[in-house]
Amino acid sequence: MITLIIASGLLALAAGKPCGSDHKALLQSLNQQLLRSVDTPDTLPNPSVHIALRLSTHHNLAKESQHLNHLKTEFHDDIEKSLRNGELVVGRLALYILALKSSCHDLQSVHLNHNEMKEPLLTHLKKEMEEEKQNIAFSHRPKTNYYQYSLGILALCVSGVRVSTHVSHKLIHAVEHRQIKHGESLCVDTHAMAGMALQCLKNEETAVKDTAELDRALASIKQRLLDSKRADGHMGNEFSTGLAVQALLAMGSQMEECASALEALRADVKKGTYHNPMAVSQVLPALHQQSYLHLKSKECRNEDDSLTIDADSASEVLPSHGQVSLQVEVIKSDGASSVFSINVPKGSSLFEALNLLQDKLTGFTFSTESSLWGPFLSVVNEEQARQTDRRYWQVSSGGTSLTQGINDYKIDSAQSITIKNTEY
Repeated sequence: MITLIIASGLLALAAGKPCGSDHKALLQSLNQQLLRSVDTPDTLPNPSVHIALRLSTHHNLAKESQHLNHLKTEFHDDIEKSLRNGELVVGRLALYILALKSSCHDLQSVHLNHNEMKEPLLTHLKKEMEEEKQNIAFSHRPKTNYYQYSLGILALCVSGVRVSTHVSHKLIHAVEHRQIKHGESLCVDTHAMAGMALQCLKNEETAVKDTAELDRALASIKQRLLDSKRADGHMGNEFSTGLAVQALLAMGSQMEECASALEALRADVKKGTYHNPMAVSQVLPALHQQSYLHLKSKECRNEDDSLTIDADSASEVLPSHGQVSLQVEVIKSDGASSVFSINVPKGSSLFEALNLLQDKLTGFTFSTESSLWGPFLSVVNEEQARQTDRRYWQVSSGGTSLTQGINDYKIDSAQSITIKNTEY
């Protein structure tokens, strides 16, 4: 009987039909979770969250309008601040543009102040993409990474801006020559974003250097995404599947190819895996069978305005009694290793545990930078791992890289964490 129920659910997904009231309740729960997240104090408004809310079927138009205004003030100001500090902004700027597009906002009316100049967002993004393209020509990689590079192409294309053939060719070339990877691992989320970007160019019949080459790149991306599927249906891991499904749907995959991945997303939603708003914002459109490409034809008329925020029905997580042992090894860029041991309250986040370690023991210090996913490690024991140097702090437990950020990963049992300054 259980097998029959599961099979029936997969058949419903394969037919492109929602799985009854259970599916609708799941979507409503995620929608409400995102709506609650926009009221989180002391955090920047998240454009990815806004896009997910706008791609949903049901809306709270007042909350969405309020969030849009916060994006146009607080997030906008943060981008300008980053530009003044010489920081890279391609990914965040592209998401900001897509968020404005999702609310049918006039993009030409929004300008950035930079170097005593005032220019439209899209004009500045085009300039940033040209610089990225030049960096690839000289260094064989973007200043940022191919995820942000793809996001920049997607934002321009969805907004109706012509993408330079030289810019698009760099991405096509990277796909064909397998340059999109993290170490030796396939970057599922980056391939997904590249797939949506290149599919947008194909849909718009944007001029490219070689249309056959574009088709081969899209076919390669689709096959790599399908080949990344695990036994449980996830593609890559739990946090890359949402974008992978979006990309496959955007590239014209039939629902049969996405059914097991969608069911895996639903299962993890029910388990509470997706509590980070950024993760939810990538999963929700996939469950709605939508993708970022739908923003191209988004109309903001006659929208359902029935979504309300109920009291959070999730049971309150009480502080756990008891301690668990944690060992933290720090490996610097020269290979020098330091090991620290401490007991932490069971259920602590890794971020909380590292703060406790810093407070209690001498010899360990760290600092973080903010991102749309939450805080990430930037300096450990006075050594920095900077994106501009193509380095980052790789965090692993028992030899397996963490798929969650330090603020989301929970220490539920005794374990060893390794923090390694790694080149990419």
